[in-house]
Amino acid sequence: MYFTKYFSTLSVILHVALAAPAIDSQSKVKQGLRLIKTSEADSGTWVTEEEKISNYTAKRINYVDITDIKDPDVLNRLGGTAVGTARVAAITYPTTVSHQSQANGLIAQTSTSGPQSWLKTLTDFYNRYYRSSYGTQSSTWLFNQVKSISASNSKITVSQFSHSYSQPSIIARIPGTSPSLIVVGAHFDSTGGSTTARGPGADDNGSGVVVIMEALRVLASSKYAPKNTLEFHFYSGEEGGLLGSADVWRSYKSQGKSVLAFMNQDMAGYSPSGKISSYNDYADTGLTAYVRRIVTAYVGSYTTDTCGYGCSDHASAYSNGFPAAYVCDEPDRTSSPYIHSPQDVCILDWWFEITG
Repeated sequence: MYFTKYFSTLSVILHVALAAPAIDSQSKVKQGLRLIKTSEADSGTWVTEEEKISNYTAKRINYVDITDIKDPDVLNRLGGTAVGTARVAAITYPTTVSHQSQANGLIAQTSTSGPQSWLKTLTDFYNRYYRSSYGTQSSTWLFNQVKSISASNSKITVSQFSHSYSQPSIIARIPGTSPSLIVVGAHFDSTGGSTTARGPGADDNGSGVVVIMEALRVLASSKYAPKNTLEFHFYSGEEGGLLGSADVWRSYKSQGKSVLAFMNQDMAGYSPSGKISSYNDYADTGLTAYVRRIVTAYVGSYTTDTCGYGCSDHASAYSNGFPAAYVCDEPDRTSSPYIHSPQDVCILDWWFEITG
């Protein structure tokens, strides 16, 4: 028994040692390098900011920037092992869909005029790269726009979440009678294939941003009073390795926040199938099953897929132990060929036509 415990403890230490950044990480960071992982088995590679975008993001190679992650539980999860880790909370989700008449009344209040206008503005920024001046400007515009659409309900608070770079994330909060959180999120940064390229990011992820903005607008204008507190997260730095969401979810874990569900909306504008796609990996199985029940109840059938390591912000919530699900506009194999390029504006005419 003694040796079993010893080797279990040793296993935890070794996993942390292998997953954690090397001791010379400070000197690497001072050189402008970042440590990224492209898979659970990958021990990490030091790259420049330009190499991250040009050699990985532009080529649709998923990765997580782990430079600033020190939590051994999170590093273990990112390394594909549950040793020493635990879910923040175990949640049981409903087996049926309820409140449909209330939800249908809210859905009836949605409009395409706001999303069309907001998407046009987002894509008019030269890019929304998280370390560029355009990225900062887009964050400021979005913060003010979210405040504006929330203003019809004085109980809603909108705040900026600062990072080590100059593109704050944004959090809108509708207080409930319970402090437990239901969170929906979308990243608003973009890239065109390099740190200086034109990156309109219409599908990825201007489309996802304006979808949750419209949901927030409807809830605000209807003075919706939830039981559980609702939060709308707009993340920066996703294209740089899930940076913004990593900071937010690290903070939520350290504060011991109760999160009942997080749904990530990354891309909603390019869908040859005409179906919502619900992804399987790096997501909570119970929450994902419940999301699929909701999709079936309101829009019918859905598609499924796996998106791979570190593909979007749900991985940040999941690695911090929170229940997360991911919905997108298409399975990966039929997704937009234009994302992470200057051509990710092509959905605009088509999207405006079908929503106008």
